[in-house]
Amino acid sequence: MNKLWSSVCYHADMKPDEPAILRFQGPNNGALETVYTWHQLQQEVLALASALRADHVEALALHADNGPAWIVADLACDQSGVTLLPLPRFFSLAQLQHALNVVPVDAILTDSPQLLQTLPGGAFTPIGTLAGLQYLQSGDRQNAVSVRAHSVPAHTRKITFTSGSTGAPKGVCLSAETMSAVASSILDATRSCAIERHLCVLPLATLLENIAGVHAPLRRGAQIIVASEEVLGFNGNSGFSLPTFLDVLVRCRPNSLILIPQLLEALVMSADAGWKLPDSLRFIAVGGATVSASLLERAWAHGLPVYEGYGLSECGSVVSLNAPEARRNGSLGKPLAHGHVEIVDGEIVVTGKVFLGYAGDKDSWRSASVGRCATGDLGYFDADGYLHFLGRRKNLLVSSFGRNISPEWVEAELGACAPIAQSYVFGDSRPYCVALIAARAAQVTDQQIEECVTRVNATLPEYARIRRWHRLAAPFSRGTGVESDLLTSNGRPRRPQIELQYREQIDALYVASPHTDPTLSTAASAQP
Repeated sequence: MNKLWSSVCYHADMKPDEPAILRFQGPNNGALETVYTWHQLQQEVLALASALRADHVEALALHADNGPAWIVADLACDQSGVTLLPLPRFFSLAQLQHALNVVPVDAILTDSPQLLQTLPGGAFTPIGTLAGLQYLQSGDRQNAVSVRAHSVPAHTRKITFTSGSTGAPKGVCLSAETMSAVASSILDATRSCAIERHLCVLPLATLLENIAGVHAPLRRGAQIIVASEEVLGFNGNSGFSLPTFLDVLVRCRPNSLILIPQLLEALVMSADAGWKLPDSLRFIAVGGATVSASLLERAWAHGLPVYEGYGLSECGSVVSLNAPEARRNGSLGKPLAHGHVEIVDGEIVVTGKVFLGYAGDKDSWRSASVGRCATGDLGYFDADGYLHFLGRRKNLLVSSFGRNISPEWVEAELGACAPIAQSYVFGDSRPYCVALIAARAAQVTDQQIEECVTRVNATLPEYARIRRWHRLAAPFSRGTGVESDLLTSNGRPRRPQIELQYREQIDALYVASPHTDPTLSTAASAQP
């Protein structure tokens, strides 16, 4: 019996009638509701696991909002050895289709059956409900099994598709041993916090929330609070109602949260304005994108117990973490016990419990979940052993909402529009993407460019869309080899130089209009 399931069974024996999973449905729907006691959770998981075994399910996709059923499905797959494919709700239809093409599943549990049935070539038949979710059965099990044999490495128990640096995200294959090792390290690092109640803020399909916000608290015996995206204040991938979120914190009184930098900044701004944080908070983890040391200092000045960490899906989520006994703002903390971190030619390299490989890419597979992962991130250790981040080896952007975006991907889509000659996308550690755009001819109007941006945005997942843009006076010229060149001699952008020269214009695209704050509303206008 693995550590996660044995912990659930232990707590079900020791405190069967105490709450395990609670749900908050908003201020108009009463107080926190106990959905499952520990005994009820154990029985619900066993029932779902039995149903999956009876239907001979070997691989299950899960596409649902945060809720008790998501946790039950995750635990049932863990208990019965079913490979789980969590499908993020922020994925576009094309990305969902890609994930299911790479990893054909035997069945899907979802709260959006109509959406999944619209996928091209979808062959899933609804046959009822399990654990409160719609159960869709594959019409071609034999083919699914055959494809998985060649697309998924042995011992895979979870396949987490990242938001993707391009339109085709990669499926990171993880073993039960790796996920368990990461959860154990998180438990050790946060033991002194005595966490008794965790509020899930990030999507449960996000590996960080899944491991650190579900697996670790359940093993600790803590209560988990779940709420839908809408109840938490989210509207899509970048829209956010701060008053709604603050109200949830006050009413739920969690001990721990996992936040992205954008949410932390919102909390600090609220504290600056006089909001009193709940005295229940003991540990706020923040990660997913770079966090400024000044923001962390402001947070601590208000009494917000914020600890920055670092990780990636390929390493089972968390690699290093600041903790109560070892904290240095501006660093990524010290490496956790399950892995070894070193700097090789300036790059952060992790060895130990890492991923098994990428789904559909046999060249990336490794024989065991103990291996080596070159992260692509640049960093260094200070004299006291704290890890620091310097930048990305490639041009990958990570928004402040934790979404991976390749600027080349979005730029290619914009470049396919006839009126646009050049575009350069920015948005690293920012709440949304912006672009510098050069027209193909002086006669091209701003309206024509705006129409192009609108058309391209319609093809992109929300987190990669261009919210605002600035028109360049003319396209950049190919470089001649001097330091001030904005393009190389073969026309490739020199991004640091472009960002430096156009810093004022880029920063202006993140200044809120008098009518709406685009960091907190999906109604932000993309005007030059």
